[in-house]
Amino acid sequence: MKPALSVIIPCRNGTNYLAEAVTSVREQALDSSLEIIVVDDGSTDSTADLARSLGCTVVSIPHSGLSAARNTGLAAAQGDCTLFLDHDDRLRPGALQTLLDALDAAEDADMVLARAQDFVSPELGEEEKRKVVVRPEPYHGLMSGAMLFRRPVFERVKGFDEARATAQTLDFLQQAQQAGIGMRKIDPITVDRRLHLTNMGRTMQHQEGRDHASLLRERLRGAKRRN
Repeated sequence: MKPALSVIIPCRNGTNYLAEAVTSVREQALDSSLEIIVVDDGSTDSTADLARSLGCTVVSIPHSGLSAARNTGLAAAQGDCTLFLDHDDRLRPGALQTLLDALDAAEDADMVLARAQDFVSPELGEEEKRKVVVRPEPYHGLMSGAMLFRRPVFERVKGFDEARATAQTLDFLQQAQQAGIGMRKIDPITVDRRLHLTNMGRTMQHQEGRDHASLLRERLRGAKRRN
């Protein structure tokens, strides 16, 4: 039977947190069927074996980065709706049904965006905890674990830019907006975002900031040309 929902987890060397992420998906109470696809992005540890032992579909690729891993997962996905989840985050109970119900109710939108909540990974020592910046309030988190897409979105926006090392999500969402794809924001928190010392947003923070600024400038220039 074709799954109604595909959860795609890009992962490189993720044995430390992957089981918790997958368990948070498996424990969802759902009215619909789902598949979990782990894209092993050139791991040098036992990520692929762990994912298989957890009952996931595993697609392995040479190390190619987040965009390529997401695109690979999309190519393998069979569901009518798609959610991306980072391997170090975890869904809250009821998250998937909340997103599905909101998307079903959003007749004018093909994407629905919920909120995220930061948490500090419990294995960090006190000195390490002081190095991470926690947003105290929930926020609308772009993409991973907080956003659900209808499959036709990826027929109109052809995946993620594999030339980008950062800001892939913002770039994709800008393309979706330019394509006229509607998005509905909702208040529930669907994902807990784990903060640790090797988050991509931390290790590539300066590059990500520059790339986000560049994309915003491109957007403003495009708006001026259209006006």
